[in-house]
Amino acid sequence: MKESPYSFAAFKNFLSQNFSLIFLGLLIAGGGFFAGSLWTENQQLRSGGSPNIVGADTVAQPQPPQQPTTGTTSVDDDPVLGDKNAPITIVEFSDYECPFCKRHFDDTQAQLVEKYVKTGKVKIVFRDYPLPFHEPMASKEAVAANCAKQQGGDEQYYAFHDEIFKRTTSNGNGLDDAKLQAIAADLGLNSSKFTTCLSDQAMADEVKKDTADSSAAGISGTPSFIIGKSTKDGVVSGDLLVGAQPFASFETIIDGLL
Repeated sequence: MKESPYSFAAFKNFLSQNFSLIFLGLLIAGGGFFAGSLWTENQQLRSGGSPNIVGADTVAQPQPPQQPTTGTTSVDDDPVLGDKNAPITIVEFSDYECPFCKRHFDDTQAQLVEKYVKTGKVKIVFRDYPLPFHEPMASKEAVAANCAKQQGGDEQYYAFHDEIFKRTTSNGNGLDDAKLQAIAADLGLNSSKFTTCLSDQAMADEVKKDTADSSAAGISGTPSFIIGKSTKDGVVSGDLLVGAQPFASFETIIDGLL
């Protein structure tokens, strides 16, 4: 009896004779899917994000709550950029080793300063929020900037702040003591006092206080900005922006408050 072309034996024979071609086809299909996945992830990373988080470094949480759109915090005793009597305050929680914080500094900070800070409309208060996976370098740099403030007030603080962001690659490797000393020397700080200050526990405690206040404000990523009207007691309540947001996002909020 002639064997049916649809029988199991015929199918088995077909597989045996064409196994190499079938295997090659599956390999090409699988490779195409894998390559497509890699391309998609690469495009996300090139655009400044990651497959799951875009625009901000965050502290890992098992089930992160929905990010709030408003926040309340204090300016504390942290350095002020601009007129201390400006009607609008931006409290920035940041991490010197956060790539998105560096992007904000590179792309948006100068525009904010030019349009709002120099004109006396806005003051910026910088508070430290070194993320655990950027330690110990993020805290070391934060302490160094506070040591600059100890010698030269808010003006020297922001001069040091700017130099850190200009010189660091913001990838967690940070700037070692020699590089921090080089910044101090370039800014004319007293080298001996600066070195002593780097190991001052009071400076480390100041950074820890900022971190605790950021958590109390419900902030879990950097950079984060609370933008609101200035108050006599230094408590700022307002819109919360998270991540390396475009200048237009700040403009919309600030202009709505002025």
